[in-house]
Amino acid sequence: MKTALITGASSGIGRDIARELSRRGWRLLLVARRRDRLEKLSRELGTPCRIYVCDVSRESNCRWLYEHTRGQNISLLVNAAGFGLYGNFTDTDLNREMQMIDVNIKAVHILTKLFLQDFIENDEGHILNVASSAGFMAGPMLSTYYATKNYVVRLSEAIYEELRSMGSSVTISCLCPGPVDTEFNQHAGIGGFSVKAHPSHYVARLAIQQTLAGKLLIIPGTMVKLGAVFSRFVPEKPLLRIVHSIQAGKNK
Repeated sequence: MKTALITGASSGIGRDIARELSRRGWRLLLVARRRDRLEKLSRELGTPCRIYVCDVSRESNCRWLYEHTRGQNISLLVNAAGFGLYGNFTDTDLNREMQMIDVNIKAVHILTKLFLQDFIENDEGHILNVASSAGFMAGPMLSTYYATKNYVVRLSEAIYEELRSMGSSVTISCLCPGPVDTEFNQHAGIGGFSVKAHPSHYVARLAIQQTLAGKLLIIPGTMVKLGAVFSRFVPEKPLLRIVHSIQAGKNK
């Protein structure tokens, strides 16, 4: 039985990835801050689970998590923990932004590096980093969130090429969805999406399917794919105005 470790497993995409992997017969190591939600999820799933109540915003906790799970034959790491914060950069809470950087960037960086070293040594394993279509551009009104997801996308792409060039069997994938029906808006302080959100279970199923197939960028939905391509050809300043208008409209 294959084993996966999933951060952010208590809700949203992380929880639905756990459900999808359980459906496929995987053993799961579920990581999040909320014990009650992890316990509820583990009772729901039909495969063996172990829960780790761990706040990955702290570097020491990321290292602790690695040390306490590295001997369990993990072959898939899913970095799904993350959150956003809505508002003008001058108005958003600095402490909350620093925590976001710790979760969205530092935790992903630390866990990816530590587990990747083991995967390369064994020449086996997959990493799935959950980013966003926000990772392809700058995001007025969600500036720090967009910046963190840019980091995740570019880091994943660079590692992908390093693995390819060394002929490794290890793969890394980056999930870049548009709006997804999760608790993201509630925690970020957003009134609602301006376009229809994809169901979380659909995004999770596609993510696992394409991760196990070794795909680098996983972008659910035709319109989101087109938007990612569009962003590469629009001059930077007009693109910033477009994104700002979209984001500002979410709280009207």
